[in-house]
Amino acid sequence: MKKNIVLAMTTAAVIAALTGCGSSKTTETTAAATTAAETTTADATTAAESKEADKTEAAAAAEGSLKALENVDPNGHLGKVLAAGKITMGTSPDFAPWEFKDVSSGTTEYVGADVELAKYIAEKLGVELEIKPMEFSAIQQAVTSGNIDMGISGFAYTDERAEAMGLSERYNVNTKKGQGLLVKKELASQYNTAESFAGKKVATQNATLQNKLATEQLPSDVQIQLVTNITDGVMMLTTGKVDALAVSGDNGESLAKTYDDIAMADFMFDYSSEGNVIAVKKGDDDLLNAINEVIVEVNEKGLYEQWREEAVALAEKLGIETN
Repeated sequence: MKKNIVLAMTTAAVIAALTGCGSSKTTETTAAATTAAETTTADATTAAESKEADKTEAAAAAEGSLKALENVDPNGHLGKVLAAGKITMGTSPDFAPWEFKDVSSGTTEYVGADVELAKYIAEKLGVELEIKPMEFSAIQQAVTSGNIDMGISGFAYTDERAEAMGLSERYNVNTKKGQGLLVKKELASQYNTAESFAGKKVATQNATLQNKLATEQLPSDVQIQLVTNITDGVMMLTTGKVDALAVSGDNGESLAKTYDDIAMADFMFDYSSEGNVIAVKKGDDDLLNAINEVIVEVNEKGLYEQWREEAVALAEKLGIETN
């Protein structure tokens, strides 16, 4: 009888122990499940908040987006630019403060008012900007052949350019002071007519508006000397290798402040157009429309003049002559 009681007690203890063990596992499982559920809920909340933030950012971006970006044809030039995530700019970076090089950091950085305009266009399109430096005379060919998306390098509007390329609305419209020629300072008043340049040597940058004006409006016996950049032309003028250098009025006045022995001649070319334009391939109207939207905004906000002033200050800091 005693053995039976002991056996019964032992059996009961074992059962109790087993029951306690099972209860512990159930509690642990429930706790783990609760933790997992809480984690899942937290993750879901975070994801929802993130998605909502993305929507807010997208809405903000859409609010200031260009109309030209609505219903973009993926097969058009603009559509291809957006798909590639970048827009290429051709420029001749030897024309401060419009476009020039900053090598002060040990690497070449392209800077200037035109570069800032290109950056602004890229920002508005939501793409990166790739700058392709080249000689000024090569930009038009690069545009028409499709090697670059746009040419920005102080282009003035001409009928010939309008026939060959798509040209944007004008920007930089308030700083132009006509088109003329730099000469030796003491002779500036003597050069008061086109005929006064007869038989003289006149330097012009190749494929520029100034080259066209000098060729068309100066006497036929004028010797046109082509230069790669304005700086070379100034050196030729100051050393007596040429008698004059054809330049825009504002560039000429800026150079005359740098070089005491040169000045703008009294004679000015017959030219009334103001401002500069951006060039794109003929027929790329979707891209041109987007660029024009940006230019309108830039003009309304006076951004270009601000960029120009900043570029002039930077050029002076770097010891670079401005045009």
